[in-house]
Amino acid sequence: MKRLQISIFLVLIFNISFTTILSAQNVLQKTDSLRVGVAGTAPFVFTEKGNPDSQGISVNIWDKIADHLQWNYQYKPYKTVNLALDALKKGEIDMVVGPVTINSDRLDHFRFSQPFYQSSLAIAYKEGQFSIWNVFKLLFSVKLLFAIGIFLIILAIVGTLLWLAERKASPDQFSAEAAKGIGTGMWLAIVTMSTTGYGDKAPVTLMGRIIAGTWMIVSIISATSMIAGIASILTFSNFQSGDIKNIEQLNGKRVATISGSPSISFLKEYNIRINAVENLEEAIILLNNKQVDAIVYDRPQLMYYINNHKEEDLEIATAEYYQQGYGFAFPKDSKLIYNVNRTLLELAENQELAEITAEYLGK
Repeated sequence: MKRLQISIFLVLIFNISFTTILSAQNVLQKTDSLRVGVAGTAPFVFTEKGNPDSQGISVNIWDKIADHLQWNYQYKPYKTVNLALDALKKGEIDMVVGPVTINSDRLDHFRFSQPFYQSSLAIAYKEGQFSIWNVFKLLFSVKLLFAIGIFLIILAIVGTLLWLAERKASPDQFSAEAAKGIGTGMWLAIVTMSTTGYGDKAPVTLMGRIIAGTWMIVSIISATSMIAGIASILTFSNFQSGDIKNIEQLNGKRVATISGSPSISFLKEYNIRINAVENLEEAIILLNNKQVDAIVYDRPQLMYYINNHKEEDLEIATAEYYQQGYGFAFPKDSKLIYNVNRTLLELAENQELAEITAEYLGK
């Protein structure tokens, strides 16, 4: 009986070991003919004239991984990352190499490697230039005109109150005629606000003095705030066209981005007018032709383009949004991820990832 139990135990161990070996062989056999979809934008994926082979940060990192693991593969290029992910979902390829953003929506359909690069969204715009038109727009902006309108209404109210309080007691200063009397009251309110106090007009009644005194205190506080606000609007830096510092300044402006990218959902959160295009080059053309006011897209791609096209006078705002990691995408049942992740960690520890990134984006 004991011999029978031992025999059964040995058979089970043999079966488990054999199954494990077969699984490993299946993985290795699969890697012998890996179909790798490649998609994205420079500097992560691109080709050069006269050289059809893909290159870039993502491609170089994958080449390192495959070489380390001694895996054979063939690249299959796709126009966009979304098209490559669709092919992956259909089983037409085994993985996707490129700047594939790892987010919760995609995790429902795919598995991802460890991030090989941490990115974020940024705003690109045309460098500002001084122009008379920008000065005119600032001087007659809705905000400035609204503030002036409110100020005039307040002056009219204070002027009316002073006229009502003083018209009987001081008819020589405040005319009985409403238009002239209110005008005199507004003049008194202005000189009181400026603390000039010419002395040509002065309230004589108790109520008039209370109104004038209260207005003097209120106006000192409000005038300081108003002058500071107007000064900030009319600073020289604001006369320059298109200088954009943050996402809030894109409200009401036309913004280009890449269709299917995470920047679409980000811009929708701010109710910004979106002009979606197929690739970054199309977005740049729209910006240069003044058909859009800015581009919102991944920071490294914008940096790479601007560094290689300094003549186009493009700038990137310092603000960063929507921190995101780039990884390689696999099917949900892929058995390749462990080896890929382990090799990625080794490359990071050896500073090889940093060296590849610095080659394209600088240190």
